[in-house]
Amino acid sequence: MKAFKISLLAGLMALPFVASAQAADLAPAAPADNSEAMGLYLRGDAGMSFLNWSGGNDDYGYLAGGGIGYRYNDNMRMDVTVDWAGQYSIGSGADLSTTTVLGNLYYDWANDSAFTPYVGAGIGYGWVANDGGEDKSGLALGLAAGVAVDLTSNLALDVGYRFRDTMVSGSDPMEHQAVVGLRYSF
Repeated sequence: MKAFKISLLAGLMALPFVASAQAADLAPAAPADNSEAMGLYLRGDAGMSFLNWSGGNDDYGYLAGGGIGYRYNDNMRMDVTVDWAGQYSIGSGADLSTTTVLGNLYYDWANDSAFTPYVGAGIGYGWVANDGGEDKSGLALGLAAGVAVDLTSNLALDVGYRFRDTMVSGSDPMEHQAVVGLRYSF
């Protein structure tokens, strides 16, 4: 099952490159000025997370995170994020929390409105802290979908859904997250 998850994520991450390879076969368009679209950004996120875990009770918890990223053009951006979710009550006085560091790639559907839908995928490393048992760490995968709303020319409100899977020995803690965040572009 882990091999399937890794293959699925690798395929999703390669999808934007396949689309751009097909676009290369078309007649070249006039170069666009993407100077406003390109550049560094910082992000901060908060929200709720639902733990789906066969190693104990499922539970809700809070999440917080942040990251730094770079926008390549109107459609492609990437970032590195650190996210913490936790204080999940997993049974008999035991709590669990997760921390992930992910490299994420996003595709934004740029348009002329203030609303920009996006999808993304990430891969990295995760830690699972279990105060009622053994702490574990391993490969972490993530998927994301949402919409960014431009508040100013440099500030966007990001509302979305994220899925996180930290692959550790035993039961993988999988998280479904509702996230609200801010992205500040330089």
